[in-house]
Amino acid sequence: MQVRGHNCDWTQVWCKMKSLRSEFYRAKDVNSCYGASRTIAPFYDKLSIILSKDAGDNPGMETFSTGFGQEEVAAAPPEGETMSMSQLYADRSLMTMNGRKNCRSPYTYCHLAPLFHGVAQMIKQRRWRVRKKPILPVHHLPLPRPKNMLDLEVDVDDRFGDLDLRNDSDIPEVPPSTDSTPEILKRALSGVSARWKNWWIRGILTLLMILLFFLIIYLGSFMLMFLVLSIQVKCFHEIITIGYRVYHSYDLPWFRTLSWYFLLCVNYFFYGETVADYFATFVQRREQLQFLIRYHRFISFALYLTGFCMFVLSLVKRQYRLQFYMFAWTHVTLLITVTQSHLVIQNLFEGMIWFLVPISSVICNDITAYIFGFFFGRTPLIKLSPKKTWEGFVGGFFSTVVFGFIFSYLLAQHEYFVCPVEYNSETNRFVTECEPSELFQIQKYSVPPLLKTVLGWETVNMYPFQMHSIALSTFASLIGPFGGFFASGFKRAFKIKDFADTIPGHGGIMDRFDCQYLMATFVHVYITSFIRGPNPSKLLKQLLVLQPEQQLSVYKTLKSHLVEKGILQPSTKG
Repeated sequence: MQVRGHNCDWTQVWCKMKSLRSEFYRAKDVNSCYGASRTIAPFYDKLSIILSKDAGDNPGMETFSTGFGQEEVAAAPPEGETMSMSQLYADRSLMTMNGRKNCRSPYTYCHLAPLFHGVAQMIKQRRWRVRKKPILPVHHLPLPRPKNMLDLEVDVDDRFGDLDLRNDSDIPEVPPSTDSTPEILKRALSGVSARWKNWWIRGILTLLMILLFFLIIYLGSFMLMFLVLSIQVKCFHEIITIGYRVYHSYDLPWFRTLSWYFLLCVNYFFYGETVADYFATFVQRREQLQFLIRYHRFISFALYLTGFCMFVLSLVKRQYRLQFYMFAWTHVTLLITVTQSHLVIQNLFEGMIWFLVPISSVICNDITAYIFGFFFGRTPLIKLSPKKTWEGFVGGFFSTVVFGFIFSYLLAQHEYFVCPVEYNSETNRFVTECEPSELFQIQKYSVPPLLKTVLGWETVNMYPFQMHSIALSTFASLIGPFGGFFASGFKRAFKIKDFADTIPGHGGIMDRFDCQYLMATFVHVYITSFIRGPNPSKLLKQLLVLQPEQQLSVYKTLKSHLVEKGILQPSTKG
C-alpha cells in the first residue's frame, strides 16, 4: 500500500516496529539508576530512521489522528538546532531525583513504551500521514510531568502493566497455514468454483476419515484407545504451536520442553489410574508393576513437581509475566485435551456403544448442519462463526436425533458393542463378552396418545438405550456446537483460520474434535449419574488384590450379612 506518493510497504514498517519494540523490552534495565541516554536514546534514533526511510522520502513532522476526531500537530524545532535525537533525549533525561543528578527516572521508560505502542498501532491502522518537514525532536514530545517527586518512585513494572491491557488488534498475527490439498485433487477440481471446490474436498476427505474410523473399530478396543491417544497428542501440539508462534520473538527458555514434559506427566497419571482400575489381575502377577501401581500417585506428583521446579528455575528477568502466561497456556491446554481424552477412554470401558454413539452423533451433526447450511442457509446463527446458519443448526438437530435413534438400535443388537470392555489376563486380550443388561434388551412401551393417532400403534418394541440415545443426540446437536463456537472465538482472538492444515478442507485435528471433548464430558457425567451402578466385576478384581487374611475377613463379613438377610442358612455343627 502506498501513501501520498511514497513507495511505502506498510507491512515492512509494521514488522520493523514490532522488532524495535521487542529490542526495547529486552534492553531496558529497570533496576539501574544510570545510563539513560545509553539505554533508551538509541531507540529514538532507530524510530526516526524507520519513519523517515520507510514512511517517506524525507524526514518530516508527523501529524497523526488521535482516534477521537482530532489531530495533534507538534511544533517544529527552533531554527539552527541540529542536535541528534539521542542527544536531545539525554538532555531531557538529566532529571533531579532526591537531590541526585544523572539518575535515570522510571518516568522516562513509561513514556517510551507507549510511544512504540502508539506508533505501531497507527502504522497498522494506516493512519500515519507523512509531511515533508523536520522530524519531531524528543524535547517537543508532550511528556506527562509528575505532580511530585514521590511519583517517580513508583515501580516501573506497575507502569508497564498497562501495556498488558491490549485489545485484539494488538495480538501478533500467526502466519497463515499452507494449503495441504493433494495435487491430484487440485488438478481434478481445477475448473470448479472455490465454493464447490471446498465442498468436494471436504466431502471426499470426510468419507475417507469415516472409512478409516470403521477400520479402527474393526481392529478392536485397543486400537480405539491408541487412536484417542494419538488425537490427544496432535491436538495438544496444535494448540501449543499457536502459543509458540504468537510469542516466538521472546525466545522463552524451555517453553516447548516443559510443555511436552507436563503432557507426559499428566498422561502417566491418568493412564496409570486406568491400569490400576481395569488391569488389576494383570498387575498382580508382576512385582515390578505392583510397585508402580502402589506408589503411582506419589510418583506422578514427584514428576510434576520436577517440572514445576524446572519452570521456576527457567524464569528470566523482564519476561516473568510472559512466562507465567505460557505456563497457564500449557495447563489449560492439558485440561482441554488430556482430561477429556481420559474421559473418552473411561466411556469406552463402559461399552463400545457409549463411545460410538456420542462420537457418531457429533460427526452426523457436523455433516448435516453443513449440508443444510450449504444449500438452505440464509439466516446467520452467531457472529463468532459467520458461516453457521439457523437453517443448518435446526436441520442438524433433527437429523442427528433420528440418526442416533436408528444407529443405537443397530448397535444394541450385538454383544461386541454393548458389553463392557474387560481385559482377560489368561488370553492377554480385551474381551467384550457378557450377558447384556436390561438396558440392551427389547422392552415393550406404550405409545403416547398424541403419537398413537398419527402412527396407529398402541405399543412399540425398542431397546431402553434408544431413549438414552435421544438425550445424547440432543446434547450433541444443541450444546455440542458451542464447543465449536468456543474454538472459533479462540481462533479469532489469534487471527487464524484453522488450528493447523493437517486435513485438507477441514483444517487441523482440533478443528474436527472441538465438539467431541465437550461431548465426552457430558457422556461421562450422564453415565455416572443415570446409568452406572455397582460393578461386581471391578469389585471382584479389587478383592483378588487383597492379602489372604483380608480376603478371609471380607468373606466372613459377607457371609454373616447374607445370613442376617435370610439368603443363606446358618451353618449347623454336626
